[in-house]
Amino acid sequence: MVLTTPWNTSAPSRPLRSLTSLFLLWKGFLLAVALSAALAPAYDTSTTLFLERMYGRDARVPLLAAQLTRWDALYAMHASIKGRIYEQEWAFGLGLPALVSGIARLLAGVTPSGYALEPMVAILLAHITHFLAVLCLYRLTVLLSGNARLAYLSAALHILSPAGLFLSAPYNESPFACFSFLGNLLFAVGLTSALLGPLRTHGAMIAAGMSFGLATVFRSNGLTSGLLFAVEAVNSLRRIVVGGSGSQRVGGLVALIVAVLGGLCVAAGSVVPQTLAWMRYCAGDRDVSRPWCDKMVPSIYTFVQEKYWNVGFLRYWTLNQVPLFLLAAPMLAILLTSGIDLFQNPQQVSRVAGKPRNNDEGCKWFVRALAASQVVVAVLAIMTYHVQIITRISSGYPVWYWWVAGCLMEKKRQRLGTVIVMFMMLYGGVQGGLFATFLPPA
Repeated sequence: MVLTTPWNTSAPSRPLRSLTSLFLLWKGFLLAVALSAALAPAYDTSTTLFLERMYGRDARVPLLAAQLTRWDALYAMHASIKGRIYEQEWAFGLGLPALVSGIARLLAGVTPSGYALEPMVAILLAHITHFLAVLCLYRLTVLLSGNARLAYLSAALHILSPAGLFLSAPYNESPFACFSFLGNLLFAVGLTSALLGPLRTHGAMIAAGMSFGLATVFRSNGLTSGLLFAVEAVNSLRRIVVGGSGSQRVGGLVALIVAVLGGLCVAAGSVVPQTLAWMRYCAGDRDVSRPWCDKMVPSIYTFVQEKYWNVGFLRYWTLNQVPLFLLAAPMLAILLTSGIDLFQNPQQVSRVAGKPRNNDEGCKWFVRALAASQVVVAVLAIMTYHVQIITRISSGYPVWYWWVAGCLMEKKRQRLGTVIVMFMMLYGGVQGGLFATFLPPA
């Protein structure tokens, strides 16, 4: 079983068992960091005040719940317990609060009164979905490359993601990565199963769109997955225009319809929550109308991000934010470098084993589209987002894991890959201690 410097050997004979062991060890380490941080006073008392207000002064709050309910997790847990009361809560995805609230209601009858159930449910969900994301990434990489070693290393890197405790806490990152990787896997199944008939191909594509839509319900950057369906639609149009036979044109038309349906599923992950907000704040006769209701595109998400978090083009480009740009620089460099490299040379993944695969050209543009979406997110982080969040939202993008795994497998670039892994582990550990004591960056 390979747990240390796994790039020096071939993939383990039982990769899933090895990945499970690594997952448990790394999670155990991070949770130990979080719990040991309780020995020092927290920088902020928001968690204590919040839990008392939600569950009462005599609440039964597990130490783990208190240590991991930090920063934005407070908004998610408030929405899970009380629903969305305040406008600024719409800045966060609906997915986690809705899921946690539903499970908590099911468990309410067997839970002691005053027990902080919702944070513990969210923490459990974060761990389950993170592990499922590991399995999806492993299977996706095997499907695309046929290389078990690349798949093992990529999945192991996702376990060690610099997102650290954000993948264990009541945050959207783990569910987003899970549904995003599942969507990628289903899309790849659709690309590589053409010989098994159109029903399976088109069914997998639509299922991929639904999975990406669910990912978008958790995090709005899931919309970048729509690029896959846009490229598929262009390829289908080309088949219709230049197709030689009538059957090829019909096949292209069906593929175009499927691509459009898949893209609509992705968009629904953003449109449905926005519509719910519009119905609540804008529909009907109201004495007071919110400013965003009168916009050409009435998006509560865009409005609250701008008003309450000062998110917008170049708004973060101030002198006092320079330390956060420096902190995010390593991850930004990895995302941009890996994205550009694999966009130019997608065969590094799509046929790394040296064996032709079904629809190899389709797999190449699939990798290119994933690389492009990763670069887009990195550029948006530089230009628009709070740049420091890139270390955690990067956890849901597979391209950079493939690139770093390729570095570890290639003797000439192995030193670079090793340095990156050391950075990931060091950042994850240090950030875990800071997060658990309510210190930035978050």
